[in-house]
Amino acid sequence: MGEDAESPKINHTFLRDYVTEADVISTVEFNQTGDLLATGDKGGRVVIFQRETESKGELEDVGETLDSGEYNVYSTFQSHEPDFDYLKSLEIEEKINKIRWLSQQNAAHFLLSTNDKTIKLWKVSERDKRPEGYNLKDEEGRLKDISTITSLQVPVLRPTDLMVEVRPRRVFSNGHTYHVNSISVNSDGETYLSADDLRINLWHLGITDRSFNIVDIKPANMEDLTEVITSAEFHPHHCHLFVYSSSKGTLRLCDMRASALCDRHTKLFEEPEDPGSRSFFSEIISSVSDVKFSHSGRYLLTRDYLTAKVWDLHMDKGPVETFQVHEYLRSKLCSLYETDCIFDKFECVWNSSDSVIMTGTYNSFFRMFDRETGRGVTLEAWRESSKPRAVLRTRRVYTGGKRRRGDVGVDSLDFTKKILHMAWHPAENIIAIAATNNLYIFQDRVNPDTQGQ
Repeated sequence: MGEDAESPKINHTFLRDYVTEADVISTVEFNQTGDLLATGDKGGRVVIFQRETESKGELEDVGETLDSGEYNVYSTFQSHEPDFDYLKSLEIEEKINKIRWLSQQNAAHFLLSTNDKTIKLWKVSERDKRPEGYNLKDEEGRLKDISTITSLQVPVLRPTDLMVEVRPRRVFSNGHTYHVNSISVNSDGETYLSADDLRINLWHLGITDRSFNIVDIKPANMEDLTEVITSAEFHPHHCHLFVYSSSKGTLRLCDMRASALCDRHTKLFEEPEDPGSRSFFSEIISSVSDVKFSHSGRYLLTRDYLTAKVWDLHMDKGPVETFQVHEYLRSKLCSLYETDCIFDKFECVWNSSDSVIMTGTYNSFFRMFDRETGRGVTLEAWRESSKPRAVLRTRRVYTGGKRRRGDVGVDSLDFTKKILHMAWHPAENIIAIAATNNLYIFQDRVNPDTQGQ
């Protein structure tokens, strides 16, 4: 029979590309070994992926020798629910702002997750055995009549299907008046910090009802407010040092040994502004959206709207390296301001050896920069490159001169496809890229060519 002319046609492309707001990934984080990868989304959910070890035979079949596997879903749970602040008549979103793993002490894993107001500590554990042979309970778990018990038996553990249990162990609430933008676990393994727009608090992982305020930049009169805290992180090795960035483009290194309240910084890192290049957008684009210590603890990596910068802790006069992420957008700042894209907060990460940095941009592009040569490469996270063992193609944004095949014009960039969140494996060349509701994991198998996993 012929197709009914009146029957509606389904737009499969639209269905494939349709994304609900709750499914958009808002944070990505590897644990200390890189075997687990956690993502949080705007719907308050946390998804944990586990690395599956490939067998030697499978690797030989594809001509590879590395003992590495794919990441598969390990556990999914609802971390936060939407809430309401009745005193301020404000809704509190369930969106997960940050996830941070704790160092593993036993068979279980622990992670911190936070939305705008509440931080939670979760325990992730496995169970593959169940007890049998209770004296006071029957097989269904009902209590027995004591009068019928004539002998005692020793309960035994029987193998059962593997179960992953995720349980909340601590809930740290009422510590912040403003929106939490950062959490960072201290190297002492006992404390962590949380930062909002105006304050940074120090928490003990075992105490939920109180925290210690270590930074407070709130002025007596809010009309005098000139900057806000945008990000904060502990030093990877020295438990007394931490850094926080501001919307004015400054970094402040603080030492908790010097003072209980670290309003006075130990070092101020700031790049002198060129008066000739100042414009209406100067302060907006200089705001630091992310700051990360290098694994060695010697350097700081920051990201503002147009650039990524590396700072040496021993040199506070300016950055030692500056990388242009998307300088071609400088002429588009007016339109980006009108669409609010200029306020996008891009993250930045180091590789395991601190020799390469990575950060995101628009059109599903992300950039890597080699610190030794200063050279950068633009790569794209899209469906075709997510096929197993597909090679990532380098891309180029056309800004003038000879146009190559495959170049993308500045006016053709899709500003709705932005790469804001990413993570780099702590020991290997494996990266995780969040693109709206998609998570891409790429691995450099044998050679420098980045290959899709």
